[in-house]
Amino acid sequence: MEQPQLEHRVTDGVATVVISNPAKRNAMTAAMWQALPEVLAELAADPGVRALVLTGAGETFCAGADISTLREPGDRQQSLAVRAEEALAAFPKPTVAAVRGYCVGGGCQLAAACDLRFAEEGARFGVTPAKLGIVYPASSTRRLVSLVGPSAAKYLLFSAELIDDERALRTGLVDEVLPAGELGGRVAEFVRVLLSRSLLTQAAAKEFAAGRTDRDVHWAEEARKSDDTAEGIAAFLERRHPRFGYRG
Repeated sequence: MEQPQLEHRVTDGVATVVISNPAKRNAMTAAMWQALPEVLAELAADPGVRALVLTGAGETFCAGADISTLREPGDRQQSLAVRAEEALAAFPKPTVAAVRGYCVGGGCQLAAACDLRFAEEGARFGVTPAKLGIVYPASSTRRLVSLVGPSAAKYLLFSAELIDDERALRTGLVDEVLPAGELGGRVAEFVRVLLSRSLLTQAAAKEFAAGRTDRDVHWAEEARKSDDTAEGIAAFLERRHPRFGYRG
């Protein structure tokens, strides 16, 4: 039997992290929650990484936390999950969740922590702590509310029911839904677009969108030190693709 793990690789500037626990629909074990921040720190420090894709092995994204590990002290399990979620949300470059099948509980928590979410038709989403009598973390609740709004967040949290890809798209939980067989190609295409744009713009926009109000001076200084603005304007006037150099 394959051991639960987080697989990761870097190809052409794109880091891909794969949640792999096939025996349990890619449920996250305590060890996997604990490992994720370390994996993300390693990838964030790699100057060759320009974007990150999070996905699940096979036909499932992640069915949540491995319930068998919930026999461990609950506070520790939740603390590990929140730490992993926050590390993903703080990743300094664009992140995209590529979702097939079930994206439930802790899996939905991780998808929500990504900047964008692309799903294949047939995907199912749910936030299910009410089935287990677990208090969903405050930071995770706020992130979900920010993403889908108070009413949709309450629907998910109060009922613990799964919603389909159509409703997830309508509420803003996902950004695009793709026909079967087209998710991988569309995500690869979109990430290539991200890689062609200015990381300076993306990194600053990511912080501002997250509510950082204390970084205006920092990003103004980064812009002054960077050649991205001059390169972008020159490329536009010369009708060529820009070659942005900012790497963070």
